[in-house]
Amino acid sequence: MQSGREKAYAYLKDSVLTDPEMQDRFLSEQEIADRIGVSRTPIREALLLLAAEDLVRLVPKRGAHIAPLSGREITELIEMRRLLERFAAAHTTAAGTAPVDEMAALLAGQERLRGADRAKEFLAADHRFHAALVDAVGNSLMSRQYAALRSRQSRAGVRVLHQGGHQDEMLAEHRRILDGLAAGDAAAACEAIDSHLQATRRLLLAA
Repeated sequence: MQSGREKAYAYLKDSVLTDPEMQDRFLSEQEIADRIGVSRTPIREALLLLAAEDLVRLVPKRGAHIAPLSGREITELIEMRRLLERFAAAHTTAAGTAPVDEMAALLAGQERLRGADRAKEFLAADHRFHAALVDAVGNSLMSRQYAALRSRQSRAGVRVLHQGGHQDEMLAEHRRILDGLAAGDAAAACEAIDSHLQATRRLLLAA
């Protein structure tokens, strides 16, 4: 059973921080406490955890602020993703362990989530697609590092998808990554990853 702090942390991280309407706003501890049925203490504890992860900024006398990702933060996020995903593609194609069937199934599921009203679900499926490749390396530390990037990616990505479009382009980019992996062609897979992440960076910076 989740503790109050764990419940508050999960709700804030998965629902509040990824809500495009909440970007650049201060959070009301009491409002969130009322919404999920806990006291303000676990909310405050969860916010301290999120502040330690640089996901919110605690401002004296004003509370927790959800600051939009800066251009530098977006660039650093994409650079980290590129390092991990390219390594995973090269490693798994060389070892013959690329999770092609799993990623194909995840991509098929993502294709059914088109539409601005399903942007959060679409982005969650996007993360699962990429995480499946990283997880296939079998390095638990690498998988944890990649998972930690999800909240930052989601905060910016949901805003982009709510503006409309881009989903078909993202799906096509995913297919190219999958095609490279299925062919056992690490160079093609890495090139597709680079192209996908460059396009993602452009969209996030323009949002």
